[in-house]
Amino acid sequence: MYSKDEIYQATKRVKKKKKFYKHLTSFVSVNIFFLFLNLLTSPGELWFFYPMMGWGLGLIFHYVDTFGIPGFGMLDKEWEKREVDIELRKITGDDLPELTENIEELSKEEELKLKELRKNYDDSDFV
Repeated sequence: MYSKDEIYQATKRVKKKKKFYKHLTSFVSVNIFFLFLNLLTSPGELWFFYPMMGWGLGLIFHYVDTFGIPGFGMLDKEWEKREVDIELRKITGDDLPELTENIEELSKEEELKLKELRKNYDDSDFV
């Protein structure tokens, strides 16, 4: 069962996502209108890009506020737990969606093995 705080936090996040998707829908709709208006009134000058760029910048900030910066989720412990779980499921062939509870609870030996696995890369592995 979920606590009231968890339900509140989840509801808050869903409302935030809903606001972003409404913002995105209005952005696309209005800019399509601007495109047609631009092509009807002055097809030689494409001015619809200017309001689109300004509003697009605001939309990018709204996205980052709602979902975070893509790729930066890998810096937290939750990401590490999910990735360890995914790798374990790949190795074992298990399809259970269980997350590894605490990576801190690994024994020192297991932790050293994980660190060694992380170090086993070559500079050519990076793109």
